[in-house]
Amino acid sequence: MASVVRMPSVLAGAEEAAISSWLVAPGDTVAVGDPLAEIETEKAIVEYGAEEAGVVGRLVLAVGDSGEIGAPIAVLIHEGETDVDIDAALSGETAAAPAAPAPAAPAQATPAPAAAATAIPPGASAPDPAAPAGPDAVSPSAPAPVAARLAARPVGATPAATPAAPTGPAVPAAPTGPPVPAAHRAYESEPTQAASSVRIFASPIVRKIARQEGIDLAAISGSGPNGRIVRRDLEWLAGQRQAGEARNGVQVAAAQSAPQPAAAPQEPSQVPASTLIPHTPIRRAIARRLTESTTTTPHFYMTTECVVDELLALRTRVNESGPVKVSVNDFVIMAVAAAFGDVPEANVTWSDEGLVAYASVDVSIAVATDGGLVTPVLRGVEVKRLSAIAAEAQGLVQRARDRRLLQHELEGGAFSISNLGMYGTLEFSAIINPPQSGILAVGAATPQAVVVDGAVTVATVMRCTLSVDHRAIDGALAARWLAAFTARIQNPLGMII
Repeated sequence: MASVVRMPSVLAGAEEAAISSWLVAPGDTVAVGDPLAEIETEKAIVEYGAEEAGVVGRLVLAVGDSGEIGAPIAVLIHEGETDVDIDAALSGETAAAPAAPAPAAPAQATPAPAAAATAIPPGASAPDPAAPAGPDAVSPSAPAPVAARLAARPVGATPAATPAAPTGPAVPAAPTGPPVPAAHRAYESEPTQAASSVRIFASPIVRKIARQEGIDLAAISGSGPNGRIVRRDLEWLAGQRQAGEARNGVQVAAAQSAPQPAAAPQEPSQVPASTLIPHTPIRRAIARRLTESTTTTPHFYMTTECVVDELLALRTRVNESGPVKVSVNDFVIMAVAAAFGDVPEANVTWSDEGLVAYASVDVSIAVATDGGLVTPVLRGVEVKRLSAIAAEAQGLVQRARDRRLLQHELEGGAFSISNLGMYGTLEFSAIINPPQSGILAVGAATPQAVVVDGAVTVATVMRCTLSVDHRAIDGALAARWLAAFTARIQNPLGMII
C-alpha cells in the first residue's frame, strides 16, 4: 500500500522544518537511501534519504513550505497504486487523530434518503453548545466523503436525541425557514474537528498560527498542492494587513499608527509605510535560545586588553610562506585552547546533576549569515596545528553561509568565540550559548598609548570580554583563565612550536 514519508527530525530539539528543495519528482523510482529532499532546519540544510523503496506518487509540501516534525511531506506508491491509494493514505493521517465513536443506541427514525442532508432531526432542535460555529462549519461545497457521511447518518441520531422527550411531536410542526439553517448548523457542525480536518487542508503549525492570529482558514485559498493552506499564505495575509491592502475584495484592517487630523491631513509621502517581515526558522531559534540564556544563566563579565603587535607580525610571516591563510581569529581559537590546557578546571559546563568536565577542547565560532547567527563547532582544537585550525574554520564558515552544515557540526562545545573586530567594534559583551559556560567577545585591534617599563609608547591593543556562567565557574577561576589567554595571545610563538 501507499506509504507516507514524514518530516524527519534532522536536528535535535527542532519542532518543525521546511523543504529547501526536492531532489525527486512524481514518478521517480527511489531505493532505500536515495536522497529525496534537502530539509531546512533552524540552523542548517540537511539531505534526507528514502527509508524505503517505491515510486514517488505525490509531493505534499512544496519547496519553501514548513511542517511539524512527523507531518506528511510525500507519498511513495508501488505498482498498481493510483491517486485513490494516495488520497486514502493521506486521509488516514487526518482521520487517525479525532475518531468520534457512533452512539451506542441511536434513535430510530423514518428513512428519508432524499432529504437526509437538509431535514431537521427530531433531536437536533437546539445547537450543540460544544460545537463552534464559524470556519469549521460545513458549507454546501463540502467534499463528497463528508457529504456522504452526513447523508448516511440516520435522521435524529444525535447523542442527545431520546424518544422519551414529551415535547418531541412539536418539533416537526415548525417547517418555517429560520429553523432549517439552525438545524443545519447543529446537524452538520457536530463532527466539527473531523469535517474541518478533511476539508481544510493545512498543517498543524498553520492551524496554530491561524488560531494565534485570529485568521479564518476557511476564507483562505491555499497555494499549496491540492489547495493546501501553507505558511506562506498566512505570511502573505499578515503582510497585507500591515500594508492596509485588500484580499479578495474584503478590506483588511490597516495598521493603526496615528489617526490623521481631519483639519490638517498629512500627505501620504510623510507617513512611511511599515512592512512585516516574517520570522525565519533560524531567527526564531536565535530568539528562543538567547531568551533562555539571559533568563536562566547568571552571567558575569571580565575584560582584558591584549597587545597583539607580535601576533600581527607573526601572522604576516605565516601567510607569506604557508599554504593556508590564517586570520587573527585563528590565533584567538588557538589561544583559547591553550588557556584551557593551562586551566583545565574551567573546561566545564553546568547540569542539574553536576558539572560536566571535558577532556578535549571543543570551541564554537560565531558565524554571521544572511539568515542569522550560527555557531559551528571545531573539535579537539588543543591537538591541532594553526594551519589545520585555519582550514577547518574556513570550511565551517563557508558551509554555514551556504546553509550546508551537518547536525553534528552544530552540537556540543563548552565555549564560544564571537569576533566583531573586523567591523571596527572596540569591545562588546556576548550572550552565552546554552548549555555552554562561556563566550569570548573579541573587539578590534587598534593603536593606543600603553605603558611599557615606565615609559609611554604606542601599541596595537585588542580588547576581549569574557562572559561566564556563574553556576559553573566562579570569578577567581574565570580570572585565572582570562590571564592565561592574555599571556598566550601576547606570546603567539609559544603556541605554534
